[in-house]
Amino acid sequence: MALPPQILAIDLGTSGMKAALVAADGTVTGWAERAVPLRVLPGGGAEQDPVAWWDALAEVVADLGRGFPDHLRAVTTICSSTQGEGTIAVDAGGEPLTQCISWLDMRGAGHLRRQFGGFPSYSGMSVWKIARWLRLTGGMPSVTGKDPAAHMLLVRDQMPAVYARTKTFLNVLDWINLKLTGRTVATVDSILTSWVTDNRVATDIKYSPALVAASGIDADKFPPIVKCTEVIGNLSPHAADHLGLPSSVRVVAGAVDNTAAAIGAGTVRDNEPHLYLGTSSWICAHVPAKKTDVTSGIASIPCALPDRYLMTALQATAGANLTWLRDKIVEWDDPLLTAGHISRDEGTIFDAFDKIIPGVPAGSDGVLYMPWLYGERAPVDDPHLRAGFLNISLETTRSDLLRAVFEGVALNTRWMTKSVDKFLGSPMRSMVITGGAARSNSWCQIFADVLGIEIRRDADPIAVNARGAGWIGAVGAGLIDFADISGLARADHVFEPGPDHRLYSEIYETYTSLHKQLAPIYKRLNQGR
Repeated sequence: MALPPQILAIDLGTSGMKAALVAADGTVTGWAERAVPLRVLPGGGAEQDPVAWWDALAEVVADLGRGFPDHLRAVTTICSSTQGEGTIAVDAGGEPLTQCISWLDMRGAGHLRRQFGGFPSYSGMSVWKIARWLRLTGGMPSVTGKDPAAHMLLVRDQMPAVYARTKTFLNVLDWINLKLTGRTVATVDSILTSWVTDNRVATDIKYSPALVAASGIDADKFPPIVKCTEVIGNLSPHAADHLGLPSSVRVVAGAVDNTAAAIGAGTVRDNEPHLYLGTSSWICAHVPAKKTDVTSGIASIPCALPDRYLMTALQATAGANLTWLRDKIVEWDDPLLTAGHISRDEGTIFDAFDKIIPGVPAGSDGVLYMPWLYGERAPVDDPHLRAGFLNISLETTRSDLLRAVFEGVALNTRWMTKSVDKFLGSPMRSMVITGGAARSNSWCQIFADVLGIEIRRDADPIAVNARGAGWIGAVGAGLIDFADISGLARADHVFEPGPDHRLYSEIYETYTSLHKQLAPIYKRLNQGR
């Protein structure tokens, strides 16, 4: 029996390159990955090598070919999901002139303030310019400098020779698509955080001449904009040779990770939320109208659904807290590290942690943890915040600290849900949880207890971005419609809030006071860092 058409779904995250083979019904066959290092630099820098991504892609496709040759031969379409808010300066030949300036990179913050300052100002940015951004785009550049608006200015001001040679500035997704097809485009969601588009009509996302002129970046350095479902071409001869695939394979534009996850989680109906738990975390829901809550930094933005927006509330670090714990705190010979190899089918660090967490009572013996390892985005946009444990005593154990980390991320999410509920117009009663960190049964239950709502776990949470890319590719290829996806999504477990919810509500009252009390201290400690 012939296999149904397969989509080669590329999932490029901060941790590395992953790929899977996805059918139109959402069946994920095969999984391969390669780590790609992140370089953290002095002064708030964070970079990755785009050439390493491209090399890693060839390796993971070769792995899929060895493991699932029939499925790889059935590939008719490629579609990507990638990390967002990265920036690569590309020359006229399509070669990168810089490393990818990551979504974690804050070096452009000062350049942003100089470009967009004025009186009166908010966080160093002209309130008149902010008002225009909000009206046209629905958001504004992060004052942390963690998006392309600031990254491009960093290149312009600190690397003038590179800027002069730059043909186009591309986000991560756009660069992968350039390598696949030879065509330079941006998608409606990948271009968002350049903050130069008019997003007032969901079906007609376009550049705003006024915002482009004010950006400080030459207009011809911005790529053309396409829909996420557009077929942007076939594999170029070079890409076909690099990946070992026929040049007849078509490439659908795809989406950045939060857009793809909203599709992969199956949450395509209006106001239906999902919580993604990865290196960072977010709550998203598709909504019918453009809207912005300036007080919490939550907005509805262009997305893969052609007539909808995606409400996005982003937290800077979630699973990164566990990675930090594993890599920087656990000793080199600790038994936990034997479970630390992250793969889709083998034991993971979450299996090890799940053996410990249930043995620690809720509340972690009074220890609180603030998960702000690299600043925060929502419900406050504050680059100076840092993580910390509070209320450690002589009786505190390592297991207490571990559970406190899990609880801290969940408490931070509850802090954000107050603004999300307001944005959506009614309290959330149920939410899909997905992303690699959702594999932890203990964490899912803690989220249910802290949030006080039903948590429905994606049956294959680590594959959500790849599945989302697969479904976007399937829609672009005409194999399914977006409306079909709700009936194709699957959950493997429902976590109901238990008796610990009352205790967590008391702890939450203390937690929410910490930012107000500690923010001035963090600002004093981390000003200029």
